[in-house]
Amino acid sequence: MSSHPSSYIREDLISLCCRRTMQPRCGNSACHVLMLVLCLSAAEDFDWTKNNHGSFYYGTFPTGFSWGAGGSAYQTEGAWDKDGKGLSIWDVFSHKKGKIQLNDTGDSSCESYYKIKDDISLMKEIRLNHYRFSISWPRIIPTGVKSDHVNGKGIQFYDELIDHLLENHITPIVTLYHWDLPQVLQEKYGGWQNISMVNHFNDFANLCFEKFGDRVKHWITFNNPWSMAVEGYETGEHAPGLKLRGTGAYRAAHHIIKVLRCCFHHSNQANKLNLNLIFFFMQAHAKVWHTYDTQWRAKQKGLVGISLSGDWGEPVDISNQKDIEAAERYVQFYLGWFATPIFHGDYPQVMKDFVGRKSVQQGLGTSRLPVFSSQEKSYIKGTCDFLGIGHFTTRYITQRNDPTGRSSNSYFTDRDLAELVDPRWPDPGSEWLYSVPWGFRRLLNFVKTQYGNPMIYVTENGVSEKMMCTELCDEWRIQYYKDYINEMLKAIRDGVNVKGYTAWSLLDKFEWDEGYSERFGLYYVDFRNKNKPRYPKASVQFYKRIISSNGFPNQREVENWRRKAVEMCSSSNQLLAAEEQRSTAANILRLIHDPLTSHMEMVTEIVVPTVCTLSILISAVLLMFLLRRRN
Repeated sequence: MSSHPSSYIREDLISLCCRRTMQPRCGNSACHVLMLVLCLSAAEDFDWTKNNHGSFYYGTFPTGFSWGAGGSAYQTEGAWDKDGKGLSIWDVFSHKKGKIQLNDTGDSSCESYYKIKDDISLMKEIRLNHYRFSISWPRIIPTGVKSDHVNGKGIQFYDELIDHLLENHITPIVTLYHWDLPQVLQEKYGGWQNISMVNHFNDFANLCFEKFGDRVKHWITFNNPWSMAVEGYETGEHAPGLKLRGTGAYRAAHHIIKVLRCCFHHSNQANKLNLNLIFFFMQAHAKVWHTYDTQWRAKQKGLVGISLSGDWGEPVDISNQKDIEAAERYVQFYLGWFATPIFHGDYPQVMKDFVGRKSVQQGLGTSRLPVFSSQEKSYIKGTCDFLGIGHFTTRYITQRNDPTGRSSNSYFTDRDLAELVDPRWPDPGSEWLYSVPWGFRRLLNFVKTQYGNPMIYVTENGVSEKMMCTELCDEWRIQYYKDYINEMLKAIRDGVNVKGYTAWSLLDKFEWDEGYSERFGLYYVDFRNKNKPRYPKASVQFYKRIISSNGFPNQREVENWRRKAVEMCSSSNQLLAAEEQRSTAANILRLIHDPLTSHMEMVTEIVVPTVCTLSILISAVLLMFLLRRRN
């Protein structure tokens, strides 16, 4: 999962601090805020004025619908420097003090590198049809350059993972790039700012097709390039941590060769350079698709797509044309930035108009947004066998005019809009993630009308909790999955061509700049324990029932699922509490023999676990007392 654009709203924007939560939390909840976006005429084939939320729909999904869960290499594998793996930009970035909350790293993470069979047994327990994971580029090509060295142990790891999945009748859906660029490519070439990445990435993808394509039939080139561009190269909150304000996300590719050296020697000239990062992503995606299409498709008969993240933007006033235009700008600058070139061959017209006009007002000779040649348009258009959609939340959108001076130019101010949240929306964890199920159906219908109803796989959808004391009885997550999956079912009834759904995520894991402070998993992972044991949350049982029934049979049965799921999680809570007691005792003994241990380590490893254990035990006693009184 990635951060949300609202994380970068300036402090001078209006805050919406009134928030209602689904359940109590141990962690602090930051105030949320308003934000900005742009203007374009509403699409003629999408009706922005009708938003019928409707009641819960009981019914089933089409036969053959695929149910899954996912994760990514850096977030789950651990073994960051084992068995010949090279450094990634996230290895380096997370080791820099202050970049990640609590200075966490993904060095060990879930240790999934050593737990293939264990994790697949969890998938079998839920009865997953597919599992989405990513291949670590530096694990199989340590320097990122194929001609340097191919790491046989890395190939062996993914061979074993794929084989064990298939042996258990679980389809692998494989992402080629989930943000972990080899560090050597960043240091030597400037990473994705350099057009040479297109060929290096194609070599990596081609190797994956060669080694794994006989068994893998669903490939995803990039995961959420929005986060790669905006958070990695504009705000600097993700690796590689560059802050190229106003240009980091839009650099025109046709000038790359002429000004590349200038870029690296005169970074203060960034606003005048046209080195389009997104263009390279599009070129890299298209080249990999064409490579598969010409060299592998006939033999392997697989599919190649891309996974794009898209939050929904709803007009504040559906009768106000300005709000409708602002809401469409929000979606076009988010999802359309990548989807429109793939399906139509060029950037959304609204992006070209707004960024072009702002660039002129800033005294620039050309637009900060790139221009595709006719050959490039033809090369990129149609390079998508299926579209992956990652979706988590929704915003209300209204018109707002932003300043146009050079000091204020950025992706966010280019859009001329404000983001709002409804204080009644539940917000159980991440400060950007509100539960707004009806927005999911709206987004899926927008994709249907805008892009010719492509084949869709939902590649990410889920909700986090942000708390020190994790409660395995995650009723808020059950409610989130129930409501969002039901809105997806309604979208399918609307005619949207959704073929599969991926719960995000299978395990709690490293959450990028948030470290381990947020948990998206169906399974709780005890990161304090070196063995990283997994414990099922209540949502595991609920999701398993949805899969087994292929939907929602009737109200009585669905309500019974929830009740049984919560009952079963109480035993898991007891197991976790007992394990934490043993772990705490072991830590006390270790600290007695290690007087140099810091006070902070004592607090995090003894005090907090002890408080959490006592809280769980007290809750269990109170629950038993209430049940006895009721009887």
